[in-house]
Amino acid sequence: MRWQASAGPSERERVPPPLLKRRMSSGRASTSQPNVTGDGAAALTPGFWVAIVVTGVAAGLFGAALMELLRAVSRIAYGAADLSGFAAAVRAASPWGRAWPLLVAGVIAGLGGWGLGRFAAGKRTDVDDLLWTGRGRLSVRRSLGTSVLSEAVVGLGASLGREAAPKLMGAVAGHVVAERLHFTPPQVRLLVACGAGAGFASVYNVPFGAALFTAEVLVGAINLPIVLPALACSATATATAWLVLPNQPVYLQVPQVTTTAGLVVFAIVIGPVIGLCATAYVRLIGIVSHHAPGGRWVLVLPSVAFGILALLGLSYPLLYGNGSDIMVAALGDNGTLEVFVALLMLKPLVTVLCLGSGAPGGLFTPVLATGAAFGLVSGRLWDLIWPGTPIAAYVLVAAAAMIGAGMQAPLAGVALVLELTAVGTAVVVPLIAATMIATAVSHRLDGYSIYSARLASSIES
Repeated sequence: MRWQASAGPSERERVPPPLLKRRMSSGRASTSQPNVTGDGAAALTPGFWVAIVVTGVAAGLFGAALMELLRAVSRIAYGAADLSGFAAAVRAASPWGRAWPLLVAGVIAGLGGWGLGRFAAGKRTDVDDLLWTGRGRLSVRRSLGTSVLSEAVVGLGASLGREAAPKLMGAVAGHVVAERLHFTPPQVRLLVACGAGAGFASVYNVPFGAALFTAEVLVGAINLPIVLPALACSATATATAWLVLPNQPVYLQVPQVTTTAGLVVFAIVIGPVIGLCATAYVRLIGIVSHHAPGGRWVLVLPSVAFGILALLGLSYPLLYGNGSDIMVAALGDNGTLEVFVALLMLKPLVTVLCLGSGAPGGLFTPVLATGAAFGLVSGRLWDLIWPGTPIAAYVLVAAAAMIGAGMQAPLAGVALVLELTAVGTAVVVPLIAATMIATAVSHRLDGYSIYSARLASSIES
């Protein structure tokens, strides 16, 4: 059966109507192209575009300030001159020098979590829940307290991501601006989503990947009315953060990589395995999230969790922090196979342990780092069978597949890894293959992501 295009004008209308009223000589409307039918529920008015810029600037400033806090805490705790020297500073510390910051982090997380629960009870800080249900509002006071607490414990060595705080404060900025301008509910949700993505973009210098994250994960639609404001907000936040943060990829000096036949086959073979692993990881995240401590346990469990991490960190210092140093070591093929097998097994467990204790933090880099460790281990084994591919290529492919499947966002996963490492298109085909297969497998098996698995069972009023 052949599909035939209608000869008459499109019945769909552009809302708002285009400035040029005269149609093409064909008589067809621009709405014949599916992604330009209109603004959708959230009208992209001039006021909304002003709000996008204001939100982007605010998200960038929050992101820069929170990263400065993280750096300051790491400097005090370990003497790290900057975040790139965190792993070296931890390794150089004495056993007690490694342990005391995490013990302090446990006390801070316990007291901070208890204080926020007591003095800001019922106040919401869950960006994903608000976006996906459309109910409630974000608390500025509790969000700020949670963000400061999150960066403090990550700076002290907690195995959690640093992106949760800037994502939250970017969303808060969008929410405040939207309320001040009396936007409609759809406009509020879109601005909050763009602010959250912009906060993410500002601390990782990934405006394109973060815009895709906004559209693919937070909104769930990739079309012009979503992509345009997402790009604008993420780019504005990233440029604003350059006032303080460097304009460079997070992972510098990645070895030269290229696509080989062995790498393509590796990607196809390893994709389903990573999909299975991502599903198990997400399930663990969901289990601990729905059995979070309550009452006085909030005061105690962070100290227990961070104490266990401190003990393990005596043998495996790369377990400290969000996992960025695992990614660096894996890309540089720097470490024994035995060490990376241990990191592959222990990093998800200590991350889930810290999360389950009630400590605030993100999951993006811990999941990415787990994929990197998986890539090094499996890549070295694969190289025994089919040599000729740089280990860094295996690491990139596995990291993208793990984070893409973990987020249930293959486009964002691929784009973020490419931006974080600036490797260009050298391995883009195997990167896409592994990420697509891993995401499809995890979606078919379960469908939860590192974000949806954490959603509360009931909505706070």
